[in-house]
Amino acid sequence: IEQPTFPKITEMCVKMIRRVNDEEGIKKLVNETFQKLWFTPTPHHDKEAMTRKILNITDVVAACRDTGYDWFEQLLQNLLKSEEDASYKPVKKACTQLVDNLVEHILKYEESLSDSDNKGVNSGRLVACITTLFLFSKIRPQLMVKHAMTMQPYLTTKCSTQNDFMVICNVAKILELVVPLMEHPSETFLATIEEDLMKLIIKYGMTVVQHCVSCLGAVVNKVTQNYKFVWACFNRYYGALSKLKSQHQEDPNSTILTANKPALLRSLFTVGALCRHFDFDQEDFKGNSKVNIKDKVLELLMYFTKHSDEEVQTKAIIGLGFAFIQHPSLMFEQEVKTLYNSILSDKNCSVNLKIQVLKNLQTYLQEEDTRMQQADRDWKKVAKQEDLKEMGDISSGMSSSIMQLYLKQVLEAFFHTQSSVRHFALNVIALTLNQGLIHPVQCVPYLIAMGTDPEPSMRNKADQQLVEIDKKYAGFIHMKAVAGMKMSYQVQQAINTCPKDPVRGFRHDESSSALCSHLYSMIRGNRQHRRAFLISLLNLFDDTAKTEVNMLLYIADNLACFPYQTQEEPLFIMHHIDITLSVSGSNLLQSFKESMVKDKKKERKPSSDEETESDSNSGSESESEEEASKPRRLRKRVDSDSDSDEENDINAVMKCLPENSAPLIEFANVSQGILLLLMLKQHLKNLCGFSDSKIQKYSPSESAKVYDKAINRKTGVHFHPKQTLDFLRSDMAHSKITEEVKRSIVKQYLDFKLLMEHLDPDEEEEDGEVSASTNARNKAITSLLGGGSPKNNAAETEDDESDGEDRGGGTSGVRRR
Repeated sequence: IEQPTFPKITEMCVKMIRRVNDEEGIKKLVNETFQKLWFTPTPHHDKEAMTRKILNITDVVAACRDTGYDWFEQLLQNLLKSEEDASYKPVKKACTQLVDNLVEHILKYEESLSDSDNKGVNSGRLVACITTLFLFSKIRPQLMVKHAMTMQPYLTTKCSTQNDFMVICNVAKILELVVPLMEHPSETFLATIEEDLMKLIIKYGMTVVQHCVSCLGAVVNKVTQNYKFVWACFNRYYGALSKLKSQHQEDPNSTILTANKPALLRSLFTVGALCRHFDFDQEDFKGNSKVNIKDKVLELLMYFTKHSDEEVQTKAIIGLGFAFIQHPSLMFEQEVKTLYNSILSDKNCSVNLKIQVLKNLQTYLQEEDTRMQQADRDWKKVAKQEDLKEMGDISSGMSSSIMQLYLKQVLEAFFHTQSSVRHFALNVIALTLNQGLIHPVQCVPYLIAMGTDPEPSMRNKADQQLVEIDKKYAGFIHMKAVAGMKMSYQVQQAINTCPKDPVRGFRHDESSSALCSHLYSMIRGNRQHRRAFLISLLNLFDDTAKTEVNMLLYIADNLACFPYQTQEEPLFIMHHIDITLSVSGSNLLQSFKESMVKDKKKERKPSSDEETESDSNSGSESESEEEASKPRRLRKRVDSDSDSDEENDINAVMKCLPENSAPLIEFANVSQGILLLLMLKQHLKNLCGFSDSKIQKYSPSESAKVYDKAINRKTGVHFHPKQTLDFLRSDMAHSKITEEVKRSIVKQYLDFKLLMEHLDPDEEEEDGEVSASTNARNKAITSLLGGGSPKNNAAETEDDESDGEDRGGGTSGVRRR
């Protein structure tokens, strides 16, 4: 006992054992390692080796106190299952040895607890030993049958520390599993257990009450049938609740209820806990009485869910959750549906109440899953006599109907600022899907959305659910991908704690990975699905889609940061950006011009006519001149870069603006989609090192192999659409339009106009000489994207490193027609 443990060995064991559910190769290695380390029989004479083994196991169990013990159960099940059909069973023998020695160590620690110097250490070791025994009992309760009478006295442990409470709870859990397996246990032993449990239920708090009532349920229902003992306990708390209800009904402001609040809270919880494990409508309990106990309990608990004190409400809901496990049909009652759904859907409702309702549903599903597994095991034993599987299916039908009632509200709970609410909602959905209680397609968009959660554990859980759905139902993920992207934006909006900051679509870490990168990686393998998904996202930028600007920014962020692998992926996006720009850009300019023309007709002012005309002339000078002179004239204008010319154009348009600034705001709003597409295209060019000629040559109908080459990503290229961020931060859509803002919008309009006139790059005029039209286009793009550094914003990009034949100067290269 005194021998020191080795923290590094414990740490290594913890890291290894957590990989027990990993891929097959690692899983096999973990099983083999721990079989040699822990589950190989130790020679009886080697007490020192046995002590070392016990200390190592209990150290690892103690180290995992906060993260759970699923790994231990999985490991033990794997090892015991592997030797089920073998004649020699070393793991089983080693387990018997370990359990016997753990019990010996418990007795030694118990003796040494009187030593005040080592009391804390030995108390921790005692808890670790009893916890380990409980873990063995969960998998092989038969191992503990001969030690049940040794464990029973620990129910009388005096509780002063957290460790003392853990001892009681774990001993109660062990006896719950073991006592029903004992052959002819003595009546004195059983009576002592019942009395000890009852004293604990009356004296201590929720956790102790829960485990002790559960243990009492196993002992009374399966062994002693001492129903009168339990009925007396139930009536004690039920009677107290009825009395408090009557007093509150008579005078809601009475101080009696406040003075008796601890008793009220204990009664609500204990009545529920007892109803979970005992069916008080059986004759064994209530005799010949015609009173329907479950309905009376429901009525009583429902009354206190409407209490003004939140703590009372919470305990009443906990009690209801317990009662529903014994009687799931109560969840179909209209008042229960109204209560649960209103708590889940009301945005102003307390977070604690929301979490409690979700916990109730989670516990019900977990309990139902345990019942189903037990029914399956029983059915396998007696399959020829009766079809217990069919009984299981009836129970499953009940669960399915219940989850259909509450599914929508549980899914909507994903859109909550508090991560704990999202956590429990996800747990409920995962259990529902794993039990096959609902059609999975309706959950796909919500799971995609939860895959963007800031907490890695939730992201991984949601992503894992999607992977499982994709394995069983190919195409479901693709079918709901766009809806999932939109919903993920809504989740991010709900999580966003600073409403002034626009919602972004990538993680703010070194990798700047897209929030929906897992979704894209699931879809990208199928070329047809991938293209349909990308086109659907780009269609949202179309002016007719009327998508809100922040959502467009969110989608553009994702498109900029998706984990593209081949050249075809970004090239396909850029190709479709060009198509969208040519259509949406023309529509945008046309609607802006029409707003000015209409205003001119209304006002009938000659000066306005002349100004509009002059603007029209200045804006369409490329049309009024002969095509032959167009490049020369443009080159002169661009090369001179005359501020005065630009200023004159702005002034001309400013004069013919309508008094109503709505068209201006509309233009500024709709133009954000086009700006984002321009920025996205520039970003992808810089990121992948593509030249314009590479983009121009690309054809979606080409064989996939042509563009199968891997992308050579540049480092330090970030997507930062400054104009859109400024637009959202200044809340331009709702703020007052000043002259300065008007001028900036008009300048944007003229830049758009210039860009649309020269959207298509021209052939080079002479060897190496870039056309004036190309220069005009580059100038317009640079101006629209806010100037900025050439690396991120400018129209000129580096040459395409991934394709040698495209190397050349300028932006456009040579376009082959």
